[in-house]
Amino acid sequence: MTDDRRDARQPVMMNSGEAPANKPGSDLRRATAIMSAERTLAVEHDGLGTLRAALSGPLGQAFARAVGFVAAADGRLIVTGIGKSGHIGQKIAATFASTGKRAFFVHPTEASHGDLGMITRNDVILALSWSGETVELGAMVIYSRRFAVPLIAMTSNPASALGKQADVVLELPKVKEACPHGLAPTTSTTMQLALGDALAVALLEARGFTAQDFKVLHPGGKLGASLRHVSDIMHRGEAMPLVGEHDRMADVLVTMTAKSFGCVGVLDAAGRLSGMITDGDLRRHMSAILLEQYAVDIMTRNPNVLAPQTLASTALEQFNARKRTQMFVVENGQPIGIVHVHDLLRAGVA
Repeated sequence: MTDDRRDARQPVMMNSGEAPANKPGSDLRRATAIMSAERTLAVEHDGLGTLRAALSGPLGQAFARAVGFVAAADGRLIVTGIGKSGHIGQKIAATFASTGKRAFFVHPTEASHGDLGMITRNDVILALSWSGETVELGAMVIYSRRFAVPLIAMTSNPASALGKQADVVLELPKVKEACPHGLAPTTSTTMQLALGDALAVALLEARGFTAQDFKVLHPGGKLGASLRHVSDIMHRGEAMPLVGEHDRMADVLVTMTAKSFGCVGVLDAAGRLSGMITDGDLRRHMSAILLEQYAVDIMTRNPNVLAPQTLASTALEQFNARKRTQMFVVENGQPIGIVHVHDLLRAGVA
């Protein structure tokens, strides 16, 4: 009697469309996929190069005017677009908002059904349309003209309906799409995104937007941790391992052990940080008379220190570059705190 159930030990047959990674054909498909990716990136890279070159001409002048319009607006930046341009527009709006300019995306179709009421005379509109003939943008264009809301067009066709009505036209150069059929928006949307980023960064720099400003808008996650200052993380007051220059090493070791930082800071008579003693210093000066010596005899002079306003991300870079595990935070020559590399890692800086 036969059993039509599959033996668990038998290999599972693959569908005819599947190929295991070790078959000769899989290497060819992998190479073909990589070549396709390289072609795509090369075409889009060329597109960005063309866009950059265009900034030395009329596009550059229009770009500067667009930055001026956005900077001068007391209200918000309203970004709009349909289809792929709409998706790019949403990212551009988010970038502006994260860099300090109030901005949001308004879908052109929703605008025709009441969302135009969200737009005020103090706002400025950035409309994205590769052809410039997007019918859905009509209501917003008419609204902007009726209520004198500044209109910036990002399009490849300045002679289009959108281009003719705009106060500023950011003319995107006509380039080859990475899609082999020349149909799927690829290079064109890459250029839209890049030019949107360029607008946001130019405005950020014009407004003097600082890392501290950025921190206010990005309090969470790894980015928020990196934007904290060492003064937010450091150990203060009695937690600091500090001794005087003329303290005996027997007492220095007691302080060093009690504070658990693997070091002590050495103060001169004026309370300034004149040196630092680490575990490495102890090993280098190990002798029968070590405990009878003074801190000033053992310390490393002019140790690496941090300013209180040093960003946590910058501090971690300095720890790595100088191969340190702890540094004092110093203000006007006096230690006000100490930071261990583990403090930065626990805070989420990496």
